Amino acid sequence: MPPPAPASGFDYAAFRQQALGRLAAGDTTLTGPDSLLAPLLRDLMEGLLGGEAQAHVEATRPNRRNGHTHKVVKTLQGPLPIRVPRDRDGSFAPQLLAKRETTLGAALDHKVLALYGLGLSYEAIRQHLADLYQLDVSCAQLSTITDQVLPLLESWRARPLQPVYAYLWLDALHFKVRQEGQVVSKAAYTVLGVDLSGHKDLLGLYVGEAESARFWLSVLSDLQARGVQDVVIACTDNLTGFTQAIETVFPHCDVQLCVVHQVRASLRYVPQKEQKAVVAALKPIYQAPSLAAAQQARTRFAEQWGERYPLIVQSWEANWSRLTRFFDYPPAIRRIIYTTNTVEGFHRQLRTVTKTKGAFTSETGLLKLLYLVSQRLIAKWTRPLANWGPTLQQLALLFPDRLNPYLPT
Repeated sequence: MPPPAPASGFDYAAFRQQALGRLAAGDTTLTGPDSLLAPLLRDLMEGLLGGEAQAHVEATRPNRRNGHTHKVVKTLQGPLPIRVPRDRDGSFAPQLLAKRETTLGAALDHKVLALYGLGLSYEAIRQHLADLYQLDVSCAQLSTITDQVLPLLESWRARPLQPVYAYLWLDALHFKVRQEGQVVSKAAYTVLGVDLSGHKDLLGLYVGEAESARFWLSVLSDLQARGVQDVVIACTDNLTGFTQAIETVFPHCDVQLCVVHQVRASLRYVPQKEQKAVVAALKPIYQAPSLAAAQQARTRFAEQWGERYPLIVQSWEANWSRLTRFFDYPPAIRRIIYTTNTVEGFHRQLRTVTKTKGAFTSETGLLKLLYLVSQRLIAKWTRPLANWGPTLQQLALLFPDRLNPYLPT
């Protein structure tokens, strides 16, 4: 004999029997208003709301319950019609489902954030939720959900950092953003670092106007304010004033200009048909085993190409001390610091998500997406750099006064 229906009016025995019958018939639908679990979820929600309302009226007597209102709530089970209790004096404010709230639970929010972090537009997310869960969620509601990451973003950007970093890579990538009715270019400044345990981390993410040494100075000052006291080696492109900005904040830092950027800049003066030959002639310079050998290779390049491309020769000569700083270090360290490939690889992963965006609706929208994507990438950086032990030993021998106070005894 089946047990009696509970006082709520929900017949669990009938629900179980109906669900078993649908499963036996091959119906395994778990989402949507007609899914297997929808009646149970509706009853549980109404039961919790009823419990909240009863506790409230007992605490506010002579207040008493006064019927129900009806609203449709968006859940991962689809849209569900829910009865919400009312009280006589209108002071009841449920915690499970706040007034004017029409979306239930963190699960749906997490789903939206995950889709947004994969680069889907609000319109694409709306379609996805409609197709899978029969939900009609407006773009304004989706924007409100994704705004939940803003406090997390600000907390992450303000977190304390390590006092010393062995390496920093600093670079910017550019996006189109709508601003005051126009589409403008914005620079996203990223700072990747490797601490003394060998772990890579994204230290900062900033959005400003076109890339400039002045803005980089503010970025570096922010890192210092968050606890960074020293940087051993920083690798950058050859932006005017960039090196001086780094040395202003971290005066002991060795700044290595990216050799790949220098080669690309050299090719601006070379016609397409001769670029391969010029690259081959430049390669012996930065692949030389020593600084002396690199200087000899530079002399040979000047003899071979200097008359035709004097600006290339002048550029290498002007930047020589910064382009060859990596020769001061053992080969294992040279391979890591002579280019900004590390941060450019990170940027390529960001681009795989953002490349479908014509223009972001706001700077905040850009930051939200970059934060969500970067956090997904950072979660995979769980191991120290390869052969970090010998590398750290070499750095400690080169800079004992700067590193030993921060190394475990």
